[in-house]
Amino acid sequence: MESRRSFIKILSLGSASIAAPNQLLARDSASLKKKFIKFGICTDVHKDIMHDADARLKAFIDEASGKNLDFIIQLGDFCRPYDYNQDFMAIWNNYQGDKYHVLGNHDTDGGFTQDQVVKYWNAKARYYSYDCKGFHFVVLDGNEKDYSSNRPAGYARYISEKQLKWLENDLDNTNLPTILFCHQGLDNDNGGIHNGTQCRIVLERANTKAGFQKVQAVFSGHHHLDYYNNINDIHYIQINSMSYQWLGDQYKYSRYGSEVDKSHPMIKYTVPYKEPIWAFVEISSVNALKIYGKKSEFVGPSPSELGVTTKFDYPITAQISDRKISLKRR
Repeated sequence: MESRRSFIKILSLGSASIAAPNQLLARDSASLKKKFIKFGICTDVHKDIMHDADARLKAFIDEASGKNLDFIIQLGDFCRPYDYNQDFMAIWNNYQGDKYHVLGNHDTDGGFTQDQVVKYWNAKARYYSYDCKGFHFVVLDGNEKDYSSNRPAGYARYISEKQLKWLENDLDNTNLPTILFCHQGLDNDNGGIHNGTQCRIVLERANTKAGFQKVQAVFSGHHHLDYYNNINDIHYIQINSMSYQWLGDQYKYSRYGSEVDKSHPMIKYTVPYKEPIWAFVEISSVNALKIYGKKSEFVGPSPSELGVTTKFDYPITAQISDRKISLKRR
């Protein structure tokens, strides 16, 4: 009789430790909805063009500081390493969490080297990688010189064989889902990385070799546009400039008055955004990548009012779109 009581007691304890099916489903559902990683992203502030770049950057840092982010990152065309840009850098460095830099093509204007910019920013390197909360992040330098005979005119926009080999090895050495950052688009052959196709092949081969979608997304700036492309299940996301779109000499227009035009003479060739724009990115454990962008409006005549509607076949807008992107599972 005593052994029967003990058996019933053990059975009762065992039953109590097993959750009901509905409880398990509720628990799993709650776990799947849990936010996994969040970061702030901005690009193309252009301190050396915009007269109010300090205020624009401060607005981003102030909002980012009020959120529980894992890091912030800027995608280039940030500021040149002049002594008088120290106050601008201090605004960025006032952010108390982790922060990362991507080199842009204009950051070396004035005869500076990329290494000088890296040192001035206190960046990790020209290109590097880091892990955060179960994700692998890779920063590329798209400003290397192209020595091929068919290289495009203008700023260097190339990723060398040496860097591509480093990228290949870096991807081989991680089993984590991976996000890349590069100033110029790898998916935009019109003004983007000149050997973008070669770069994409490296990413796609890494996925094939891994047997799952290891490389999931690539973020870029540079083009001052707001668009998204999916190429072979890798998501290419263009983050718009914090400050403006460049229109050039044909459409120059005084938007802030003669005093600003004198102190910042390049502004009249742009169409600035009234309010700075940036985005917050959230990746959840249900394999959803969400982008929460900002919208602004143009200062003065809009591009369409001046007769300009697109650039590189994409519309010119003063916004970063909200997006929800499904990431492919293993």
